[in-house]
Amino acid sequence: MKERIKSLVLASLVVASLVQSYFLIYRLPGGGDSIVTSETNYVKTENMGQERNIEELIFPDQMVIHLGEDKHTVFYPGNTFYQLIYSRLQGRTFDDFQRRSVQSVNWNQIRKENPGFELSFKEGIPVALLQRVMRLGTDSLFQGETINRISIYTAKNETKAHALFFSAKGDVVYEATQADLTVQDVQQHVDFGSSWTPYTLMDGGYYIPAESLETIEADMPTGQFTVEQMQRSLFFDPSMTRNIREKDGSEIYTDSKRSLQVKQEQRWISYTDPAAPPAGQIDAAKDALSAVDFVNQHGGWKGRSRMMLDTTDTKTKLQFQQYYSSFPIMDSMQFRFGTISMEMQQETVSSYERSLEYLNEGAETKKSVKLPGGDKLKALIQKVAGSNRKVIDVYPAYRPSSIEDGLKLIPVWVIRFGNGEETTVS
Repeated sequence: MKERIKSLVLASLVVASLVQSYFLIYRLPGGGDSIVTSETNYVKTENMGQERNIEELIFPDQMVIHLGEDKHTVFYPGNTFYQLIYSRLQGRTFDDFQRRSVQSVNWNQIRKENPGFELSFKEGIPVALLQRVMRLGTDSLFQGETINRISIYTAKNETKAHALFFSAKGDVVYEATQADLTVQDVQQHVDFGSSWTPYTLMDGGYYIPAESLETIEADMPTGQFTVEQMQRSLFFDPSMTRNIREKDGSEIYTDSKRSLQVKQEQRWISYTDPAAPPAGQIDAAKDALSAVDFVNQHGGWKGRSRMMLDTTDTKTKLQFQQYYSSFPIMDSMQFRFGTISMEMQQETVSSYERSLEYLNEGAETKKSVKLPGGDKLKALIQKVAGSNRKVIDVYPAYRPSSIEDGLKLIPVWVIRFGNGEETTVS
């Protein structure tokens, strides 16, 4: 009898251990049945920045609220109503997807006439990653898609809400015919925008405020990672690296396989590993998970960032754009800051770029400023666009500028053109 009890206890312990191991190995998504894990285990190095879960890096760049009668408003990340709507949506289930052509419906008319809201994932998020932050059912066609917009709305005299997921390719849309969102739920979310700044839907499909936008300008003290820290983080044996000084003043550290280029004036590093696996089948979701693991173990994160992906035939390109308050911080060739850029091949990092400088949030000096809206903003857009440049997006951001002991973050409007180019006005 005692032996039988011992066997039962032992079996229970084994089962419990297996269950615990499962949850430790596989990071459960926010919902849905799909689980994507990283097969690359990067070695923990010096603790420089915070670690992040990939779920913290996936969020819409903006949320548009449609009030009906061609009235709209926009919430940006960090806004209280944005956070409330997004968190509620993450707890809802969307299933039984039906696929149709995007040309089958006049979407501009729906935006203007029907109450609802849209979540914009500008560059697109693979469904396998979106399932980590939303409860999405599995579907063979839908599973392979990349989604750049989610539209949820109600129509007159209908008793159920519509939930649509737009392919980043621009040709198809998927409707979740099973969604636990009621008409009352959607209307409540729409009501959050009823007393907010009104926005106008422009011909290019973007939105601008009808009046000036209240923003914050901040003088931010900064810290800086040292070159020695980055060496210890990125090389297995930093003592085996040699130093090469370039004519442009930058320095290269190499162990004959990998290289770390340091541009001291820009406080910017570029790390490359040409030994990454050869090109094969691309899995953007797995590449993204491996990229986040790599940053966690080789420098970490300072502040909040949003993930952006661009997949080619041979590699996955990722950018993690840093935010301050509700707006992204711009990175430009003239002033490198705010973005971690990576290229992945077969879940292995082939290139890794980031700033050595970081913000010390909480010690900044702030002042209230206004970004132009209405007719003044329209005139600025027209001036830079001229007659032959198509504007596809206008959004607020911060332009960083060097000051003594830190950076000044200056609010600007970013105007994005059809060819991908961007310019700023303020």
